[in-house]
Amino acid sequence: MKPVLFLDSGIGGIPYCRYFHQRNPGQSIVYLADRLHFPYGNWEKAELAAVLIKLVEQLVQTVNPQIIVVACNTATLAALSQLREHFPALPFVGTVPAVKPAALASKTGKIGVLGTELTIKESYIRELAAQYGNGEITGIAAPELVEFIENRLDSATPEEKREIVRRYLNHFRAAGVDAVVLGCTHFLFLEEDFRQEAAPGIAVFESVKGISQRIESLLAEAAPQEETVSVTHNRLLLTGTDAPEPSWAAWAEGLGFDLSLLGEL
Repeated sequence: MKPVLFLDSGIGGIPYCRYFHQRNPGQSIVYLADRLHFPYGNWEKAELAAVLIKLVEQLVQTVNPQIIVVACNTATLAALSQLREHFPALPFVGTVPAVKPAALASKTGKIGVLGTELTIKESYIRELAAQYGNGEITGIAAPELVEFIENRLDSATPEEKREIVRRYLNHFRAAGVDAVVLGCTHFLFLEEDFRQEAAPGIAVFESVKGISQRIESLLAEAAPQEETVSVTHNRLLLTGTDAPEPSWAAWAEGLGFDLSLLGEL
């Protein structure tokens, strides 16, 4: 069975992968954490697009996916159109910040987007805010929050998590925002903290369910695969390291996936 491939620079795409896996336990899945190029938010768009094209070329040869989910808002905004152009026969699903539902739901017309440097600079999110709201958007780049989640999520205390979340929400409150978009997939690991600290005056938006539904619709549209026997094989792959860190073994075990390095395939 050809797998659905989830691609991110680290653990950020795991909530998307986990939700899809729970809904589709019989579908083969590969999750790739591109640690070699982490974090994606620090790259220039053209450079990141070139990195991802080269990486997908390798993955097409080694993994042979039937769908690739770019499970990173930054990578989607930087490279999705180039990836689709470069690999026209391969379906891609992007993850874009949930600006549209936030703009439609906002009562004040003021929405906030929390993301990486590249995402916050991207004109696309402002165009969406103008199309579905009044265009008033407060963007905050939070690369240190990406690092915190990637490297300290397991060791941080509940109070440390709430404190770092509260710090960003205070900026949004000062700007009069009543809808906040978690514009980086990493931030979903603190989604409940954001919702609890934001209530009752600020609503929090993400896109996990919609992305899973989109993948499922593409699978339903696809022609039946030629294999007479379907074998489910789920893997978590890493780039950029000679030996997986213990935390990655824990993520793989939690998902029920095999762990390996991309170069070992």
